[in-house]
Amino acid sequence: MKVVVEGCCHGELDQIYDVIGQLQEREGVTVDLLICCGDFQAVRDRTDLDSMAVPLKYREMGSFYKYYSGEKTAPVLTIFIGGNHEASNHLWELSYGGWVAPRIFYLGRAGVVRCGGLRIAGLSGIYKEGDYRKGTFERPSFSEGTKRSVYHVRSCDVFRLKQISGHVDIGLSHDWPLGIYHHGNKAQLLRKKPYFAEEMEAESLGSPAAMELLQHLSPDYWFSAHLHVKFAAVYHHDDGDESGVRITKFLALDKCLPGRRYLQVLDIDTPSPPPYKLCYDAEWLAILRSTEHLMSYSRLLWLPPHPSTDSRLSYTPTSEEVDEVKTLFHGNLVIPDNFTSQQHSVFLLTFDPHDFDSAPPLSRQTLVSQRTDRRLSSVPLWGSAIPSLPVR
Repeated sequence: MKVVVEGCCHGELDQIYDVIGQLQEREGVTVDLLICCGDFQAVRDRTDLDSMAVPLKYREMGSFYKYYSGEKTAPVLTIFIGGNHEASNHLWELSYGGWVAPRIFYLGRAGVVRCGGLRIAGLSGIYKEGDYRKGTFERPSFSEGTKRSVYHVRSCDVFRLKQISGHVDIGLSHDWPLGIYHHGNKAQLLRKKPYFAEEMEAESLGSPAAMELLQHLSPDYWFSAHLHVKFAAVYHHDDGDESGVRITKFLALDKCLPGRRYLQVLDIDTPSPPPYKLCYDAEWLAILRSTEHLMSYSRLLWLPPHPSTDSRLSYTPTSEEVDEVKTLFHGNLVIPDNFTSQQHSVFLLTFDPHDFDSAPPLSRQTLVSQRTDRRLSSVPLWGSAIPSLPVR
């Protein structure tokens, strides 16, 4: 499978797809999958733009709205995670993931999917210690504070990802795993970004949550963005057995700007032949289902299961739990191409992205099931907890 990895998108979908098109024409190849590592900026309208935590001088519509409205169609199957400059109003509606436009899929706050047999796990947002152990309490309309805290990584999402068993091919995080610079050319990195030195000396550059997941999941590849520089590293996992040391190849990429190194093309062996379909991961769905009652939607401290209060400590699914999910999906885990836009198309077709102040914000009532498989919101899959959850 030919995979293109991209760093910070910053709403420049037209530019990214144009470069991929030029690559395909020049090399005579077909790109099967594009992976974007955050700051995607899936902005549909002014309401989304106002929910994005960026300085006013950087607040631009970008080109995503063209793909949302149907004016354009993504030429390459695209998946992405969230970063710290996102249309939080939009991504909040899809906290479990889903299509944001035809052929463009958001992994959610945390998510696992399969494509061509590759297992891809992602964690959206960036790490901030003060919010890490809180519940996901943010709700639109966001204040200046919550439009930032909404993209902070939460320990409950990391807990869920750590329940995964089996092999993971690709791991994704927006910010770098903490200390990953020790496993690459640190001197070269400092020549490019000398102001990293203080944080590197303090061992505070990067995300402890992302490193915890990298160590636990041991994927073949880990891709990140955020720091706007290309950097490669090789992390050696010391398993302490005779099977040898496993490695994770790490790559961070820059933001989409002329002359910057923001794209990388990879050839990755897959067990399935093309055409490649995006599929749910049955084990991940079983984890979501079994842990929903543990989730918190308040500012209170979130605590993982504890022997003194919980009868079950590990939520790595049993084979029976995984089989039950497969049965609910009748053995077909292909994610259906069922994206529908809500109330936006007419607005966007007449919308001047350079004059967004003249356009009124839209009111929306978008259900998650309208852009993801309706079976995901069904009571049989999620159990009795789903009726009490806020609709997203």
